[in-house]
Amino acid sequence: MPPHTTLIDTSCLASLLGGAPGVLVVDCRFDLRVPEWGEAQYRERHVAGAVYAHLDHDLSGRKTGTNGRHPLPSPDALADTFSRLGIGDGMQVVAYDQGNGMYASRLWWLLRWLGHDAVAVLDGGYAAWLAAGGATASGPESAPRVRFTPRIDGTRVASLQEVEARLGDQALRLVDARAGERYRGEVEPLDRVAGHIPGAANHFFQDNLQQDGRFRPAAELRAAFERLLGSASPTQVVSYCGSGVTGCHNLLAMEHAGLHGARLYPGSWSEWCADPARPVERG
Repeated sequence: MPPHTTLIDTSCLASLLGGAPGVLVVDCRFDLRVPEWGEAQYRERHVAGAVYAHLDHDLSGRKTGTNGRHPLPSPDALADTFSRLGIGDGMQVVAYDQGNGMYASRLWWLLRWLGHDAVAVLDGGYAAWLAAGGATASGPESAPRVRFTPRIDGTRVASLQEVEARLGDQALRLVDARAGERYRGEVEPLDRVAGHIPGAANHFFQDNLQQDGRFRPAAELRAAFERLLGSASPTQVVSYCGSGVTGCHNLLAMEHAGLHGARLYPGSWSEWCADPARPVERG
């Protein structure tokens, strides 16, 4: 069976868990305002056999005050985390969160950054799993520690230095995944400055979803991004958001739609606006 590399539905996951070897499910539920909520929810009830990955502790690096709210971990530290979670080379990973894929897509992107493409996000998340009558368990679970070999794919990342140097370059298409009112600078609930990186377009990550929290069909996603990009190639796209989390959601949507090669600016707006000398655009 070929690996699942973008989305997986509940019935397919149930089939995998029914007997396929080398499958690991990772619960990524999280709340930016209550950081311990997701782990508490996991301990109460989760997809049977799933392990838990915490956005702040497992899927982010050390914060300096200027490198954003969820900086990338070092590749070695992240590989060690994956080994501890039980993610081995060649294993099929399925990530899920409470519903919309916001946090699961971060794990999806991180694994691909380290060269592990056999990772998919559960479409509709834990809410869909419950609605489908999927098996659940309570209390913490763990998988045996295995060896994860990082194979860093630098083509998936755009650095702060590149974004700064290429402001105004029409060959670089910045796409902001935050809600329109944050992009326009009308409100800013999380970061110190409101607005967006000059020249960026806006594609709110929630627009990738249907009302039930599942992703829109691939053809619809492709049409939406092609309207946004016009004549630009997906390889010209650099996705960002507040802190490098929902920017991954847009990258997942593009990949699912067959639009390959877009990159992530991991530091995103929270890193960009940490230096008052960097320009800000509003409206």
